[in-house]
Amino acid sequence: MTGYPIRLPGLVLLLSALLALPAAGEGYPSRVVTLVVPYPAGGPTDQLARQLAPHLSEKLGQGFIVENVSGGATTIATGRVTRAAPDGHMLLVHNLQIAANVALHPSLPFDTEKDLVALAFINHNPLVLVGRRSLPANTLAELIASMRTAPLKMAHPGTGSTGHLTTALFAQEARVAIDHIPYRGAAPALQDVIGDHIDLFFATPQSVVEAVPAGQVKAFGITTKEPSRQFPNVTPMAQALGPNLEISYWHALFAPAATPRPILDKLAAVLQEIMEDPALIRIWADAGVTPYPKELRAPATAQALLASEVARWGAVVRANNIQPPAQ
Repeated sequence: MTGYPIRLPGLVLLLSALLALPAAGEGYPSRVVTLVVPYPAGGPTDQLARQLAPHLSEKLGQGFIVENVSGGATTIATGRVTRAAPDGHMLLVHNLQIAANVALHPSLPFDTEKDLVALAFINHNPLVLVGRRSLPANTLAELIASMRTAPLKMAHPGTGSTGHLTTALFAQEARVAIDHIPYRGAAPALQDVIGDHIDLFFATPQSVVEAVPAGQVKAFGITTKEPSRQFPNVTPMAQALGPNLEISYWHALFAPAATPRPILDKLAAVLQEIMEDPALIRIWADAGVTPYPKELRAPATAQALLASEVARWGAVVRANNIQPPAQ
């Protein structure tokens, strides 16, 4: 027999010490956690992060703060989280744009699908196609018929944005020509539709829930396959123009890919609890937002959903030759 014998008492002590070590998730979080948002304060992604933060703090016993890191078409914030220590203390709250950016910015210094892990898809909402109140058309069919005669000016919140991609997909599926009018954000674009200066815009439900019934804008379609509770008389575009126009503007929470599984599981479990909170669900419902379906929002499906969205919006980018905005 060769080598050094291991004495039984020493082996027992070693095994006992290893068994006594806490699991990776037991001591998490050990300090304040930062939720990075790739936009300025005030938008829907920022609002979601600030809604989640107190719930996460209460359930996990540490502070959760929101840090707004805008710029670079959201890639600066995304890159920061991919480079963060993989210990669960810096997380990314992002939306559909993260999937589109894979095709829009092919030379990014990170791999979205490999360097990040999706903890959960959290909530989602459709988009509402609204137009200036002086447009002659009153229905989606009338609008499309008029657009096949002469193109209309469609605003979007900037080149490469989710609104831009949705606008391009609408034109593609409706077989109409449009004039793309980029704005620096959704708010000024919508204000110009309300002011009767621009023809059409894809808006979030919460931004037009009062403007539509007040007659400030006309609502022509909504990116769903079934009628909307908030906009019951607005045409579901997936019914009228095909399933490609069932579009959800979703939000998800991401962590660096090397984060230990016990930490990811702990965060994911807490998120599932938070997404069942009746008060939070009511807040979202009032804004036309719903929790992501329970069977689709957990880590087991989140990464696959991300991959499918990367493929979907990459196809739109390539089909319409959409180039990233100049930096």
